[in-house]
Amino acid sequence: TRASGRTHSVQARFARNDRLADALQRQAFSAINTSPGARRYYDKQRARDSGYNPALRQLGNRLVGILHGCLKTRTHYDEATAWSHHATPTTAA
Repeated sequence: TRASGRTHSVQARFARNDRLADALQRQAFSAINTSPGARRYYDKQRARDSGYNPALRQLGNRLVGILHGCLKTRTHYDEATAWSHHATPTTAA
């Protein structure tokens, strides 16, 4: 809020932690190269016509959610558990 004499204005401030955002982007980039589940999720985002950076941001958000779940339940990260709901269904013959 700024006030000067008779004028009074309220301005929105958009702020984010740039270091955290950069760290999450690097984590997401590393995850698509090492984690099959993360790669499937990234490819799914790209198939939905998301750009490179928005897809990485979505993957980073998902990884933070997985980390939060691990900390909340006090369990170790498990690839199968983390990405099981994003697995592609197999067809039974």
